[in-house]
Amino acid sequence: MDGLIKMFLGLGLVFLLTAGASAFPGKSHSGGKDDPVLQYVVNNSLRENPVLTKLRQKTLEDPWSIMMVASEQAQLMANLLKLINANKTIEIGMYTGYNALSMALVLPENGRVVACEIDDLYVDIAKPFFKEARVEDKIDVRLQTAIKTLDELLKAGEAGTYDFVFIDADKSNYNRYYEKSLELLRVGGIIAIDNVLWSGKVVDPAPDDLVSKTLDALNKKLHKDERIDLSMLTVGDGLTLAIKR
Repeated sequence: MDGLIKMFLGLGLVFLLTAGASAFPGKSHSGGKDDPVLQYVVNNSLRENPVLTKLRQKTLEDPWSIMMVASEQAQLMANLLKLINANKTIEIGMYTGYNALSMALVLPENGRVVACEIDDLYVDIAKPFFKEARVEDKIDVRLQTAIKTLDELLKAGEAGTYDFVFIDADKSNYNRYYEKSLELLRVGGIIAIDNVLWSGKVVDPAPDDLVSKTLDALNKKLHKDERIDLSMLTVGDGLTLAIKR
């Protein structure tokens, strides 16, 4: 199964969603909502659980809904969980819980999502949908900093036991999240890192653009990291998939 994943990522998949324009229009609910090719992709591939649909629509009412994981990206990651027979997962940056719910829905009955979030407002939005989907027992919401949660998991002896980690939180800590996640991940497990293209600003970051510079530095670090196999995809705002060797 791990061989299939490596073959999948080794293809270096690039989603050329527009002709003669940017290779990535963004997320289907934000930057790419008017892109006809991306909307075609969504209309002809998205198989969204009804509770996910309701949570997505609720999240779109929030002024920061651009932070929500694109539905097409969440489905891709859910399919990866199926492909590697994932059981234990972590989400760093839960927001309103769309992706946490997407993952929980495909995990086995004893599966677990450790969902890291620091804003109780978003946790309060998420929990009724988790309950409606009957997966609330699979989602362990940690209302504290993600660094604290990751350290607690490591201290509890869970290093090398997680199958999948999704990083989508404050960019200044991305490198720390990556290193701690790599410790927690089993061999053959996947770390998915969101926003790695940052609307294209990583290509030539402005001197005062610390976020773009931080992401660019991490992208370059991972490119040389011999501890992982790697693909960077143009899904959403850029998605890196790193498989632990």
